[in-house]
Amino acid sequence: MRALPSAPLDSTLLVLFDEIYRSGSVTRAAERLDLSQPTISVWLAKLRQDLHDPLFVRTSDGMKPTPRAQAMVGPVREALTLLRQISTGEAAFDPRTEKRNFRICMTDASHVTLLPPLLAHVRNIAPHIQLEVLPIGSETHDDLESGDADLALGYLPGLEAGFHEQALYEQDFICLVNARHPRIRDRLTIAAFRGESHIGTLSSASYTMLKESLKRQKVDRQIVLELPGFLGLAAIISSTDLVATVPRRIGEALAAAGSIRVFPCPVKVPPFEVKQYWHTRFHHDGGHRWLRATCNELFAARRSRQPRKVMR
Repeated sequence: MRALPSAPLDSTLLVLFDEIYRSGSVTRAAERLDLSQPTISVWLAKLRQDLHDPLFVRTSDGMKPTPRAQAMVGPVREALTLLRQISTGEAAFDPRTEKRNFRICMTDASHVTLLPPLLAHVRNIAPHIQLEVLPIGSETHDDLESGDADLALGYLPGLEAGFHEQALYEQDFICLVNARHPRIRDRLTIAAFRGESHIGTLSSASYTMLKESLKRQKVDRQIVLELPGFLGLAAIISSTDLVATVPRRIGEALAAAGSIRVFPCPVKVPPFEVKQYWHTRFHHDGGHRWLRATCNELFAARRSRQPRKVMR
């Protein structure tokens, strides 16, 4: 006798699976789903029984997914996206009432320049939307593809096919110096640039571009300090005679908060575009569309270009 096919999984169990995978915690999943922890435990037990796998294992660093759970997460999120589209439709996404968590990859510089206006706008327009910020790094590609991240804001050269990107604004480079610098007063010459000591900021994706441009033009800098990011840069510039060459937006933001002067970079360095990036799997999702339109509205210089699919 032919066996009957197994019943499909309840969509609520898929939502639970996704929330535990994201948060790594049964307690946090219960809070985000507004359910009691005993209810979550019962649902998780049923999911484990239905799939014949523990799915998540408790460790000192939270609930970690098993190989079966890691293989499931992409299809589960795609299924949830389709179910959301079927049940609500594109036009039904209402940021005023929607309860949803968006994860955005950005650099620490964007924590200063982009995150404050984005957070203020979201809190005003979408009071039930939660934002999580992830660093931009080697995992960003996989995070966007799997759905562990919804969007990336920054400069991400080398993305492969399957992604979309939209230019927001252009960045050039400026130099920051102490407002009381003993040698640099009215202008920063190329001779002074060569002769002074410098700070490098390793977290900026554009830092490699800057170094390669200086190398091509045979401009050597004496780097005496390299920082993993922009945290503390303003305080160091304000208290030393070091020079920092940084993207304009973060440089102007740091200068406004400290005793710092801004000069044009005396070396010609090509500008670069800050963009928003997302995976094609989520291109038509109503929530994603709203988030991308919000970022375009807040950050795009003049009229932003239309999104384009990466073809590499």
